[in-house]
Amino acid sequence: MKKRIKIPFKNAASMLGGYAKDRIVEQIRLIAFIIIYLAAFQIVILRVPLSNALSIAGGIGLVVFGLAFFLEGLMLGLMPLGERVGVKLPVKFGIAFIAIFGIFLGFGATVAEPAITSLRTAGAGVTAWDAPMLFMLLERQSQALVYTIGGGVGLAVALGMFRFYYEFSIKPFIFTLIPAALILTLYISFDKSLSSIIALAWDSGAVTTGAVTVPLVLALGIGVSRAASKNKASSGGFGIILLASILPVFSVLVLGLILRSSSPEITTEAHFFSKENRENALKLFDDENAILNHAFTRGSEVGRKSFFADDALYHESLNQLANNPKVLKDMLGEMSFDGWLSKRASEGERKYIASVKTEPLDVVSGIPVTKVFKEESKIALQAVIPLTLLLLVVLLLFLREKLRYKDEFLLGIAFTLVGMILLTSGIRLGLGPLGGQVGAQLPRAFSKEAKFIDSKMIAPFDTTIVFSTIALDGTKKQFFNLTEESGAKVVEFLPENYDKENNIYEYVIKQAPLLGPNLTILGILLVLFFAFGMGFGATMAEPALNALGITVEELTVGAVKRSQILYVVSLGVGIGLVLGVLRILYNIPLIWMILPGYLILMSLTYFSEEEFTSMAWDCGGVTTGPVTVPLVLAMGLSIGGELNVIDGFGILACASFSPVLTVLIFGLITRARQKRIVNVSTENDDE
Repeated sequence: MKKRIKIPFKNAASMLGGYAKDRIVEQIRLIAFIIIYLAAFQIVILRVPLSNALSIAGGIGLVVFGLAFFLEGLMLGLMPLGERVGVKLPVKFGIAFIAIFGIFLGFGATVAEPAITSLRTAGAGVTAWDAPMLFMLLERQSQALVYTIGGGVGLAVALGMFRFYYEFSIKPFIFTLIPAALILTLYISFDKSLSSIIALAWDSGAVTTGAVTVPLVLALGIGVSRAASKNKASSGGFGIILLASILPVFSVLVLGLILRSSSPEITTEAHFFSKENRENALKLFDDENAILNHAFTRGSEVGRKSFFADDALYHESLNQLANNPKVLKDMLGEMSFDGWLSKRASEGERKYIASVKTEPLDVVSGIPVTKVFKEESKIALQAVIPLTLLLLVVLLLFLREKLRYKDEFLLGIAFTLVGMILLTSGIRLGLGPLGGQVGAQLPRAFSKEAKFIDSKMIAPFDTTIVFSTIALDGTKKQFFNLTEESGAKVVEFLPENYDKENNIYEYVIKQAPLLGPNLTILGILLVLFFAFGMGFGATMAEPALNALGITVEELTVGAVKRSQILYVVSLGVGIGLVLGVLRILYNIPLIWMILPGYLILMSLTYFSEEEFTSMAWDCGGVTTGPVTVPLVLAMGLSIGGELNVIDGFGILACASFSPVLTVLIFGLITRARQKRIVNVSTENDDE
């Protein structure tokens, strides 16, 4: 029996501390560029300070520690377990059992993906009357959406196992599944209500291939390839990421078709909140209080008046909102009162509230940190524990194998849980708000008009302090001096903002266009340049892409360098983000971007070699990691919200197919160059 080596506590602590420091520094290095890039762009270029900077900084800190714990936990716990099952399972069981196991593994791994958190919180800007079907999936059926995506990945893993076992080419799958997905998407695009879920469906395929799913399914796939004894195990794992990206698109579109009959039709805001439409509205909400909350947090004055259908009741609700903390919390939920006044309230509502408000409300807004941790802890347990139990049951009961290194395994599972809780909480508190803030400010770069920021009521207002000025051309203006914490400043007096009856003046704070009203083209180019830089920089830092680059270099025996793959894929993601932002800016239906894009991809695939084809298509999946997804998704949704676009999805979909395009083109160029070198060498030998 081997004796355990005893290490003094001080030495053990020193070794563990150094190791932990290296892991944390590595995560800081990976996310530093994209965080600095976003913050610097907003502060230096857009000239807007970060709001809630302390909360965002804390959230980013949670992401750093969460990633370190999460990835280390995967390496100690789930990964060794998954690899062992992947190697042993094909030896003892046939392909049918392996495929069934693959379904459960794919489902469990997807539910455990941190990026799924981004989809769970992505419905914050969707309005129930503009896109009822999209609202239903993101709000009413959010859990069903996650499970449907997981089911799609499960089917993809099962299908991948059959492909590995029988060594089918990836090309028939591409030429079958991609056209089928495009045809179904095109069919759904003719239904006005269903068409709103298209971008969500294609984005869903991008969030499924992350830090949990990819390693586990690749381990299983390589094990099946080895068991087939065809000596192609080194490349057998490629292609499954493609399947895990495209089948969730099918599953979400099919879910939309199933739920179509239970969704109300698109209508106007006034009609949606009216009494006669209450039965239809309740298909999307639990009760009338939830409908009222939606009217206040996402609607306008039109919707709120329609809900009450009585001016007296409507004004009483505003009175209660301004003076009753409990009513305010019921009506606004997690939105702050000041946030509602500046973003949702009309000019008339702000003036009325100023006239009836008796005293300041001491109401804490936003999501309490403790509540975030509690919710994310529950989700982490529901995601990690079932997946772990599945692998353990197969290993211990079916394969009759013993669990090795139990202490490492238990520590790994604990690290995975802690890491996932910290990571997903950090996404909600830090990365999501940061991406949202930058996205909300980007339209200023090409705006022609000043943007409303906030308003403050001055009551009572003394009109005797107003003074007049005259310009050289005879134009007259009126001003008054306003005292603030930073000191006194001169403010223009606008007669239309003065409520003479109540003696209240509304001081409106606006943000001027970044580049002026006549430089919109330059502003749009600036936004597109920002999107490209964000995509390129974030992708270069993705650990999954770095691992893929090493594999490609090994398989091509150095003919294709890791650095080349990194640059080519990052270039593709940058182009994809540009296309995604253009889609939102000009409200282009996603089908008219992905349809020609995938037709070009299939044409290039026909002329590409088998191994390079699998790698290229997998590149579309490894670029969307736990850091990139929440930032890009939040940015897209915020841009869409600022421009009143129904949804801001579709950016991830564009960022998935574009790198496939650049890698396929790079592969064809590389092959042509190699053939030319071989031909020249042959001609020289003949001479």
